[in-house]
Amino acid sequence: MATEGRVMSAQPRGKILRTLLNFHFWILLAIFIILTLLHYSTPIGGLIPYEELGLTRHTVDRVLFLIPIVYSAIIFGLRGGMACLVISIAIMLPRAIAVSASRTDAIIEVVGISIVGLLVNGWFDTLQKEQKRHRQTIKELELTQEELLLEERRLAALNSISHNLSRILDLQQALDKALEKIVEVMNLDMALVFVLTKAGDELNLKAFHGVSEEFADGVRWMGVGEGLNGRVALTGEPLIVEDAAHDPRLTREVVAKERVAAQLIVPVKLRDKVTGTLAVGTRGQRRFVPDEIEMLMTIGDEMGVALENNRLYREQLFMAEQLRQSEQSYRELFEKAQDAIWVHDLDGNVLTANEAAAQLVGYQIEELLNMNVKSFLDEESLTIAKEVGQKLRSKGIMAQPYEQKLIKRDGSEASLMLTTSPLIRDGKVYAFQHIARDVTEQKRMDENLRFYVQQITRAQEEERKRIARELHDDTAQQLIVLSRQLDRLMSAQPPPMQDMTPLGKLSERVDAVLDGVRRFSQDLRPSVLDDLGLIPALEWLASDMTEHFNISVGVEIIGAEWRFPPEKELLLFRIVQEALSNVRKHSGAQRAWVTIEFADKKTILTIKDSGGGFKLPERLSDLTGAAKLGLAGMAERVKLLNGELHISSELGKGTTVTVEAPV
Repeated sequence: MATEGRVMSAQPRGKILRTLLNFHFWILLAIFIILTLLHYSTPIGGLIPYEELGLTRHTVDRVLFLIPIVYSAIIFGLRGGMACLVISIAIMLPRAIAVSASRTDAIIEVVGISIVGLLVNGWFDTLQKEQKRHRQTIKELELTQEELLLEERRLAALNSISHNLSRILDLQQALDKALEKIVEVMNLDMALVFVLTKAGDELNLKAFHGVSEEFADGVRWMGVGEGLNGRVALTGEPLIVEDAAHDPRLTREVVAKERVAAQLIVPVKLRDKVTGTLAVGTRGQRRFVPDEIEMLMTIGDEMGVALENNRLYREQLFMAEQLRQSEQSYRELFEKAQDAIWVHDLDGNVLTANEAAAQLVGYQIEELLNMNVKSFLDEESLTIAKEVGQKLRSKGIMAQPYEQKLIKRDGSEASLMLTTSPLIRDGKVYAFQHIARDVTEQKRMDENLRFYVQQITRAQEEERKRIARELHDDTAQQLIVLSRQLDRLMSAQPPPMQDMTPLGKLSERVDAVLDGVRRFSQDLRPSVLDDLGLIPALEWLASDMTEHFNISVGVEIIGAEWRFPPEKELLLFRIVQEALSNVRKHSGAQRAWVTIEFADKKTILTIKDSGGGFKLPERLSDLTGAAKLGLAGMAERVKLLNGELHISSELGKGTTVTVEAPV
């Protein structure tokens, strides 16, 4: 409390001392002394004509006391003016009361002078306050104008940087111009941009301004978390460094050699994800204000967007180049393909076609582009084309390639294996692409081959039939006669030989040979197939398997039975015979089932066993190479029937052979 009292008492003494040292104070003091002497001294006659002015000498003296009042109000303000007013009253009042001849008038004059002094002081105080407010307003306007100019410069800089980053396709050029503008607007010495690698573990110096190449090479690569920029990349927060050259977090000596002092580093972000850093600095002392930090953060965000846009732009360029190369490759493939390729819209109008397609139909490519596919298709082929189109538009499943017929320009007919693909735009099918291979000659050769196979098979069966007939009619009959003669010889009395054992063994051997000849004859051509048809022949085959090989075979008939042409019955019988032969030789099964189903437009034949099964090859055409000649023979016979063969087998679970043959 004592200390506070001493401080408070020292303040008035300081003010009094400053007042005494003021030059205007001594001027006022001199004026008061002169006016006091003038007011109380004996008048010097003739100097001032008071009577002619209608005033007394003391009235003029009193008016003159307004001079120090006004002077003090101008120099020292309201307090100074009031102080001089009080002093003036103190000087004038004694004379007005004690000395003046007209006391009342003198007092009135003193009061009047006091009122005028008060008004003058009030007026000057108001004027000074107004001037002070005016000066303050001007100062505030000047500060505001400076701030607006600074903000305008910053906004112009931001707009320029944003424009450069967004409009210039060359990212390096855009970053260089942006750093140059930042250095200019913020009055800096240097600026650098680091970009995170794809792995996100390293920073790469992408652009720099105001630093040497040696410095740039020294900080070209740095790990995330390393040094000042690495720390900002790790934390995602801005960092202010007052003396970067001597900062303990410094990891590169080139920073000290570059004499970097004050430094501000902000993260470059894209959607709150750090993609790099933006660093600015000076070689002298510098204090960065919040507005500068905010401005640099905004620029960092703009750079993040620019980096992302540049990445997307480069990806688009790469994809466009890939697409161009792909289109070029496709065009070359399309034009040089040996297969016919054409595209038509949903109405069948040809949009494009290759040379092979033109050669296939016998028209020029220019002629094809003005035609409709209906010109090449008959009613049946057009129906197939419509069904294919409907399935593809409804995303249905269909087997491809499929067979189609085409009418050439010369009226001849070509058989095609056709693959059709829908072309989609905006999620809708707008056209179809066809790839066709002319199989007319191949089909003709297949038909010729099938005819030759049929002829060979027919000749083979005829030869078997002849051999079976000769075995039955000649060899078997001779063996029967021989067997009967042996029987008579053994039963004759008395027997020609004492020991009949050799004759008994010879008779048994003859019977065995006879049985083998009969079975061989049945295998070559069972007479029951020619005499009674397929079903009795299958039943005989099943009973023969059961009787001679101890394999139980069941035969099941489904549907109304009908007779097939002899050639088709023979093929079906040979398929079942081969399947059961495989069961006997390879499966180790004890049971087998033969099912024949007479459906509406096809016959389904199934042979199933309970054996060990086997591993199927990927394609049935590989059966020959896999030493499955029996199955390969079955496949060839199914082709002769224009049917389909399906084989399923699994180790330990048996095998199922299914044949579907059209009626």
